[in-house]
Amino acid sequence: MIQDDLLALALAAGLGLLVGLQREWATDRIAGIRTFPIIALAGALVQLVAGEDGGLVLAAGVLALAGLMVVGNLAAVRAGTGDPGMTTEVAAIAMFLVGAVLMSGYRTEAVLATGCVTVLLHAKAPLHSWVDRIAEGELRAVVQLVLVALVILPLLPDRAYGAFGVLNPFRIWLMVVLIVAVNLGAYVAARVLGGHRGALATGLLGGLISSTATTVSLAQRSRAAKESEPGRAAAAVILIASTVVFGRVLIEIAIVHPPWLRVAAPPLLLAMAGVAAVSVFAYLRARRELVTTIEREPPSSLRTAIVFGALYAAVLFAVSGAREYLGDTGLYAVAFLSGLTDMDAITLSTAQLVKAGRVDPTAGWRLVLLGGIANLLFKAGAVALLGSRALRSEAALLFAASLAACAAVWWIAPLVGLG
Repeated sequence: MIQDDLLALALAAGLGLLVGLQREWATDRIAGIRTFPIIALAGALVQLVAGEDGGLVLAAGVLALAGLMVVGNLAAVRAGTGDPGMTTEVAAIAMFLVGAVLMSGYRTEAVLATGCVTVLLHAKAPLHSWVDRIAEGELRAVVQLVLVALVILPLLPDRAYGAFGVLNPFRIWLMVVLIVAVNLGAYVAARVLGGHRGALATGLLGGLISSTATTVSLAQRSRAAKESEPGRAAAAVILIASTVVFGRVLIEIAIVHPPWLRVAAPPLLLAMAGVAAVSVFAYLRARRELVTTIEREPPSSLRTAIVFGALYAAVLFAVSGAREYLGDTGLYAVAFLSGLTDMDAITLSTAQLVKAGRVDPTAGWRLVLLGGIANLLFKAGAVALLGSRALRSEAALLFAASLAACAAVWWIAPLVGLG
């Protein structure tokens, strides 16, 4: 026990030295390389004396430190050598608490907190420079994401309602969050990585997260842009995301029922290759446009995302109704309806059915592929409904080619012994 206490005191002094060194380098004389280790040691000693139930003693220690920092800061300001900011004072209180946390046995947490404090203190110049470059529209987009993801989403109940028990407010609103996040992510990727790499990152990440949300967000932004602008860039990103979906499906099958991959992988990989070929064609056609037109303005509207959330809920209700009234004999109808908005549900449920022996492995991959075809049709409809005229005309041929490739796999794969 004594050895643990001594180790905590030594670690508190070391972490305090780290933060104090940074403050000394920053020429802040309110507290430096000697004061911060003492502050961390004081926190550890207060916690040692207070024990597990000494919350009031620890609070008194924090208040005493805050009072000392105020007195020291006032004296420095009067002498004309003080910094009007409060960063060092807050860091001192944080290190006092780090010492207390160390003495309570939370060493990993204390080291992590000290690392965060040190990095934030040292990154003053780049952080302020970054904030100065944020435009009002960009800040509004971040606030919107915080609102829908961190304020509204946690308040919604994560339970099912409705006649078929599938209308889950939390999961439905999660689709709204995904659309807003993909919108903002596409803009950030383009700003950070540039046109070609930003568009590619948007497509890849969009396919991993939600290709449907990516399609809706890009269609929405194309409508907000000038009608005269070509739609090749947005169409290319949508097709890239649609290609990644098939890879995600194969990963889900490998997780749920790996033996099924021997049957399902060849035809699904062939379908993925067909959509990938269309994506490569679209990407090469859009190379010049990708430099200038992808996500030049931060996203600003939530209306389309909310409308899509309502549509997503309607489709879920329809899928559950089909499953309720058609049963297992209507698996293909259920697969088509389920794939309209989400490939994950049909893939995971089919994998479970194949694993349980209720569905033949060959019929299983056909169900998943039918869900993929439905998903492509739904995204084509989203583009037609929400996208600009330029995007509609560009994406129509690309979606038609992708659907033709998937349909060809549906009919030809069994004939050549795949699946």
